[in-house]
Amino acid sequence: MKFINESEYNHHQVEKTGVLLTNLGTPDSCDTSGVRRYLREFLWDPRVVEVPRPVWWMVLNFFILTTRPSRSAKAYQKVWTEEGSPLLTITQRQAERLQSALEQSYPDQFEVVMAMRYGNPSIVDGLEKLRKAGVRKVLVFPLYPQYSATTTASTFDAVTTELQHWRWIPELRFINHYHDFNGYISSLEQSVRDYWQEHGKADKLIMSFHGIPKDYLLKGDPYFCECQKTARLLADRLELSESQWQITFQSRLGAKEWLKPYTDKTLESLGKQGLKSVQVICPGFSADCLETLEEIAMENRDTFLDAGGESYQYIPCLNAKDQHIDMMHKLVEQHVQGWDINTPLEQRQSEAGMSSQNAIKLGAEK
Repeated sequence: MKFINESEYNHHQVEKTGVLLTNLGTPDSCDTSGVRRYLREFLWDPRVVEVPRPVWWMVLNFFILTTRPSRSAKAYQKVWTEEGSPLLTITQRQAERLQSALEQSYPDQFEVVMAMRYGNPSIVDGLEKLRKAGVRKVLVFPLYPQYSATTTASTFDAVTTELQHWRWIPELRFINHYHDFNGYISSLEQSVRDYWQEHGKADKLIMSFHGIPKDYLLKGDPYFCECQKTARLLADRLELSESQWQITFQSRLGAKEWLKPYTDKTLESLGKQGLKSVQVICPGFSADCLETLEEIAMENRDTFLDAGGESYQYIPCLNAKDQHIDMMHKLVEQHVQGWDINTPLEQRQSEAGMSSQNAIKLGAEK
């Protein structure tokens, strides 16, 4: 096995605490070839699709990747901006704002780097940036409030696979989930109330989460239960009666049964039943992306209105809102307890200088 060369380590460098902020990923471009590359990496992950590899290789390469990329590319083109992928630009903004917030509280202590599980910038690239910044402690922060093996565990796989090639492993911590974290629920509540104040309140609030195959739940994945808890806590905060809200699951793939009820089928049924207005929020998504902007805000809007509904509104994700960044700041503080993040910069510089002098005495180059 080949290891990363650590010989360029600078004894005078002041160590920092790193935050690797990760999300799912996005194609580099919204054309068919760019989407195909992204889908090949995403759908080949055994955490995402639990099918024997030889069988799945045939299905993926001879069926899915010959038809789906062109359809998905058309969907991406609907939401693509001049800056590129919404998910990428929003996550970049989240990282920048989190860096600023931590900098104000702990000057020159944190280094926040953004990375994507699939596509670019990769987790390999993100970890390398942290290494070059002198980071010896890393907090991995996957932006998935609810844990699933398909998302959170897959991020862990990617991080630990890369660290197998490091000679000097950093101290590592990992945010597993935050589905019931008070700051997260409060941020969702404030977002909904702000939307209500500006747009009014609908007859029903739909909380749509990304789906996973039902058999993943039966095998022990806690995702379904954590989604249920998030939805219940948010409904309680909003003081909604049972008839005023509902949880659903979106974005299924393939013929097998996924978590139910399905978002599109639910909206169609509600429209046919005579419900006049709905608002949809996606509490499992930390940033707006294809699944929220195209699937929920566009496709499902048509589904509900075509079925007889009169008013359909999508409540955006938390994205880089103040309350979301504040929540992320508090979550980082909670998970780095016990790490020294309060030592003044001057003291750390002095300690690094002494370390450098001692290293030179022992024969290190200046």
